[in-house]
Amino acid sequence: MSIWKGKHGPLLIAEIGGNHEGDFEYAKRLTELAIEADVDYIKFQIYTGDTLVNPVENPVRNSHFKKFELSREKYRELALMCQEAEIGFMASVWHPEFAEWIDEYSDIYKIGSGDFTALPVIKAFMELKKPLILSSGLSSIEEVQEVVEFVQSDPLYQSREMLALLQCTSMYPIPFSEAHLGVMDSYRSLFDIPIGYSDHTEGMKALEIAVARGAEILEFHFTDSREGKSFRDHKVSLTYTEVHELIDRIQDVKDLIGSGPKRALEVEGDHVRTFRRAVYPSKDIMAGSTITADDLVCLRPNHGIDARDYYKLIGKISNENLKKHQVLDWKNFE
Repeated sequence: MSIWKGKHGPLLIAEIGGNHEGDFEYAKRLTELAIEADVDYIKFQIYTGDTLVNPVENPVRNSHFKKFELSREKYRELALMCQEAEIGFMASVWHPEFAEWIDEYSDIYKIGSGDFTALPVIKAFMELKKPLILSSGLSSIEEVQEVVEFVQSDPLYQSREMLALLQCTSMYPIPFSEAHLGVMDSYRSLFDIPIGYSDHTEGMKALEIAVARGAEILEFHFTDSREGKSFRDHKVSLTYTEVHELIDRIQDVKDLIGSGPKRALEVEGDHVRTFRRAVYPSKDIMAGSTITADDLVCLRPNHGIDARDYYKLIGKISNENLKKHQVLDWKNFE
């Protein structure tokens, strides 16, 4: 089975990310909830303030990220929780050296939008020879092409099992008009790799529509509740209940899309006969008459001569008297 195939169709990634806000007990509670939500992967962001933001150039942002740090031991414990529950563990690891202690738990690595053009960082994760998901927020189509080409310069990443690409708009939250789900179509026309969507809207409508548009991967932020939370990511997050509702809606979408080949399904209740039309005399017709359009009418039900044969009847000669609206047979004509 493809690594990108989820239990419910598209691969579902619940992004806890920084929603724990540095509180390990809260991180564990969110992980437990995400496990119960029956997603395919639970995702974190592994970083330290000093390995992410220049403390001289931007001390405020450096301090912000330091408040969200968890130790390697704590991330390992979270990874083990996922492993024991047979749920995939995933992370945007924002410093390649951290992969040394988290790699044994990671089947897939996610390159977040902020690192999309950090080619040395991407290269370091390519060297681990594991599947990569690229999130393309902040990027132009030219940048996306350049980065995909860079990754696929390694033949390993030319395989559909090794590289995937997500449409994303990196604002929190975004209005529907900024989701641009149609970009997935552009990506499909350019790249032969799995295409998905990373969501920053409020609610689940964009995710539902993304499935209908063929998203193979869905990433969404996850929380226990949006009430009383000031950290921005909670606002664009789904809760346990909403993830289950999303799974139900995904099944609805799959049922509605069905299969591609068109075939007749309306066979119960004799629908073909009762819904379709046949050709009937529109008036009494004398034997020996040459049939004209004025002599015929197409009505339900489809008894006798099918309406598709209407034009074949015109010009025929009746070999017996015909009554208005009687069921016709080819033996009625010469």
